[in-house]
Amino acid sequence: MPAAPDFPPAPDRVAVKRALLSVSDKTGLVEAAKALSRMGVELISTGGTRKAIAEAGLPVKDVAELTGFPEMMDGRVKTLHPAVHGGLLGVRDAPEHKKAMEAHGIGGIDLVYVNLYPFEQTAAFGADFATCIENIDIGGPAMIRSAAKNHGYVAVCTELADLQEVLDALEGEGATTLDLRRKLAQRAYARTAAYDSSISSWLAWELGDRAPRRFSIAGELVQTMRYGENPHQQAAFYRLPNPPPGVAAAKQLQGKELSYNNINDTDAAFELIAEFDPRDGPACAIIKHANSCGVATGRTVLEAYERALACDPVSAFGGIIALNAALDAPTAEKILELLTEVVIAPEIAPDAAKLFARKKNVRLLVTGGLPDPLAKGLTFKSVSGGFLVQGRDDARLGPEDLKVVTKRAPSEAEVRDMLFAFTIAKHVKSNAIVYARAGQTLGVGAGQMNRKDSARIAALRAADFGLDLKGSACASEAFFPFADGLIQAADAGCTAVIQPGGSVRDKEVIAAADERGLAMVFTGVRVFRH
Repeated sequence: MPAAPDFPPAPDRVAVKRALLSVSDKTGLVEAAKALSRMGVELISTGGTRKAIAEAGLPVKDVAELTGFPEMMDGRVKTLHPAVHGGLLGVRDAPEHKKAMEAHGIGGIDLVYVNLYPFEQTAAFGADFATCIENIDIGGPAMIRSAAKNHGYVAVCTELADLQEVLDALEGEGATTLDLRRKLAQRAYARTAAYDSSISSWLAWELGDRAPRRFSIAGELVQTMRYGENPHQQAAFYRLPNPPPGVAAAKQLQGKELSYNNINDTDAAFELIAEFDPRDGPACAIIKHANSCGVATGRTVLEAYERALACDPVSAFGGIIALNAALDAPTAEKILELLTEVVIAPEIAPDAAKLFARKKNVRLLVTGGLPDPLAKGLTFKSVSGGFLVQGRDDARLGPEDLKVVTKRAPSEAEVRDMLFAFTIAKHVKSNAIVYARAGQTLGVGAGQMNRKDSARIAALRAADFGLDLKGSACASEAFFPFADGLIQAADAGCTAVIQPGGSVRDKEVIAAADERGLAMVFTGVRVFRH
């Protein structure tokens, strides 16, 4: 590896005499340029950035004057020149660097403000391949990395907030400090890493490579947290570029800061409720520890909430409530009777928000829409020394996907109940059993080590809250490995069963169903959730 040259120590304070500004997003550019100009800083710029600064009546030098070369190749080549990168990389107090800069007429650049071509947004909006390629910035990342490497002398900014920190330092102290420049360098490398990550991920997707040789994840910090899943664990929340409607993109109208567990549970709740198209009517999901306490549809939002709550009002205490339709005042009034951590909905009526103001600690989130449950995407899970990546579970079943395997075929009502129950089971921790009838969960058994226990626990919960399982549908998110789980469900009162099938004992399970007069269908689709 290259040895570090014997450079003099970097100074703590560096006055800014020359600044290079080259930005795609020009928000706040002119104001910042005016502030720098007032301080006597020489401004150097490119293309549209230079034009915006000049039109504001400020003195600004075109980078072409620095390099002696015009901008060329549709703007692809303009800053890739020794006059620019020498000014960024030159170690001012190193004799050989200083000598080279003087010999070649290279002046030092003390501040760089570059935000990059909007590749992430271009790709997210579904632009064609050529347009996405054209929005890959080359000169910008090169300047950022050069300036960041030489942070002993150069302050590098990739966001307006960074530049404001520099302006504050210059106005207050007349110089940037080494500590600030180091912080800016870290942010700069994180920005270029995220940018390159988005490009490589997009290219892999375009090429159909679902397991590229190297895979990187880049997120933007949303918040740090007091602690993680438990008080002894540190935690932070990061947002991926261009997130769909959901907890990462939601607007919080009131309430305490979201905790690690709040975010995890709220995401589970909203992903589940997005399965229910609001055009088919209101739906409500109540979640605790990422599992369903109750899910229901209704003629009104209030009815959907009350039916969901009826499934397990004890576990709903301190839970998360997700709606697929606008939260209205009658529903808000009813929800406020229960201790609730988070309420999330696509829209929140003003009168409902006013009611929630009485309990300011309740976190109220509005998303502006629902995510597409069929959208492609990736999920991640950390393991010791690495991470797992898989596609989102976008399984969606209709009546045409069901294979009747028993002597008795299900009725139309039973088919509706089975599909509803299976949709819920997809969002319940495995092993999962869900009983449902008429668009309402009646009992949920989650996370057990065997399926028979899940069926028994779900039935016990229904009995605890006076819900009759007679005539209900039972969904299992994976096959019954033995007939005992199915028998447990039949004894509880269900008359229709939906499961993936595929067990070596399928014949035994089908025979047990036939003996009890059940209708059973196979989906051929397993929806484990661990």
